[in-house]
Amino acid sequence: MSRSLLKSTSIVSGLTLASRVLGLVREITLARAFGAGPLLDAFFVALMLPNLGRRIFAEGAFSQAFVPVFTETHKSQPHEEVRDLAAVVMGTLGGVLALVTLIGCLAAPLLVWAFAPGFRSDPAQEALGADLLRWTFPYLMFISLTSMAGSILNSYGRFAVPAAAPVILNLCIIGSAWISADSVMVLAYAVFLAGVLQLLSQLPSLARLRLLPAPKFSLRDARVKRIAGLMLPVVIGSSVAQVSLLLNTSLATLIADGAVSWLNFGSRLMEFPTGIFAIAVGTVILPALSARHTDRSPEQFSATLDWGLRTMLLLGLPSAAGLIVLGGPLTATLFGHGRFGAHDVLMTTWTVWAYGFGFMGFALVKVLVPGFYARQETKLPVRFATIGLFCGMALSLTTFLVSRRLGVEGAHVGLALSTSLTAWVNSILLYRRLRRDGIYTPSAGWMRFGAQLFVATALMAIVAWAGARTDWMALPVTGRVLRLSATVTVCGLAYFGSLGLMGLRPRHLLMGRRGGAV
Repeated sequence: MSRSLLKSTSIVSGLTLASRVLGLVREITLARAFGAGPLLDAFFVALMLPNLGRRIFAEGAFSQAFVPVFTETHKSQPHEEVRDLAAVVMGTLGGVLALVTLIGCLAAPLLVWAFAPGFRSDPAQEALGADLLRWTFPYLMFISLTSMAGSILNSYGRFAVPAAAPVILNLCIIGSAWISADSVMVLAYAVFLAGVLQLLSQLPSLARLRLLPAPKFSLRDARVKRIAGLMLPVVIGSSVAQVSLLLNTSLATLIADGAVSWLNFGSRLMEFPTGIFAIAVGTVILPALSARHTDRSPEQFSATLDWGLRTMLLLGLPSAAGLIVLGGPLTATLFGHGRFGAHDVLMTTWTVWAYGFGFMGFALVKVLVPGFYARQETKLPVRFATIGLFCGMALSLTTFLVSRRLGVEGAHVGLALSTSLTAWVNSILLYRRLRRDGIYTPSAGWMRFGAQLFVATALMAIVAWAGARTDWMALPVTGRVLRLSATVTVCGLAYFGSLGLMGLRPRHLLMGRRGGAV
């Protein structure tokens, strides 16, 4: 099973890598074309609202509730039952989302007024945000249906097509930015088009599986009610997790022009490595855990979690260290040109550092939460996410009020730190509960594995620090790219080379027959 998970994870990681690279190109293009200012702030707010819905409904509540139910039906029922389930869920989800989209488009001015209070001082920016939102909000419906199609394909072991879908959004936004750097409206049009194309890209694969029936709307269907029952607490939990981002963005509009963009660009750098492996591992591990739960194999369930945690730490620790030590060089190299000036680079660098401290918290949640959802346990993650949220919100409000009172520059950094705190509190509570309930038992060899990772990460951080010691903004763009590339390459060699010298081999990430890594 471990080999299969590694293969699936590598497929998802590879395609996600392509998407994340294009995502960085997208952000670089936007920074160069528009800079960090009121226009780009308005676009990011307009994109944030449907993205919040996507994370709550598509990647959060729906997928976590739908995958276990669909996997159970797929493994125990004939194909016609599976096909009928797909038809009912697709029709019901589509109908509900169509209504939500209509309401969101009509209420666009009210939403911008409520969630971007800093725009109220500039009627033109507030009106622009509403116009942008009318075009970006339908993306919620399209991407949610795309996520459902991807969940079905993942349950059949087809990971490539769903993982490639985000590439479409990045290509559309990059293309639109090149078409016009004078108006951000074209960016909103691109988001709408990307949503349509992403959904269409999934349909041929569903048709080959004979899982593209005519949609049926039925709120009374027992299976729909069951999924909805599982979704409700997850919706609350996912909403709780996203409230932190919503609050931070709202506060950022009150700090300064560009603060929303600084937070966005910093989070994109943090999400780049997260998307390459953390989301990939989380995507692959959920159907695997669901299958182990259905098969009543607690030892293999624990072993799968163990594999996920080891893989996440192996790849996550150097990523977190790299974000912190190389935050300045990364920001200067990727964004520090065009209309994105030295001050924007500094403000974004501080944001990257703040997110870097929470990187492992974000990554570990991606592995730990499926350990609950695969067993159709949705209430505990909600409770833990709520606790984390309140801790983060307290820090957000405190740092915001103190910085405004003292007139300290960089108030947005406290907002990023609050998000990191939320992730750490959530991941620690999830881990403790899995251990306490006996759902997860660490396999043998963790002490040695942890020591190896610590030594290798420390060595890599020293190498990164040595490579970062220069005035990056004084270098030409080509010089920044070459120096950063060389530094990252040497860091990778130092990290994996030292692990190899300490005896860690790829086979140590494979699960033995008794569970756990060998």
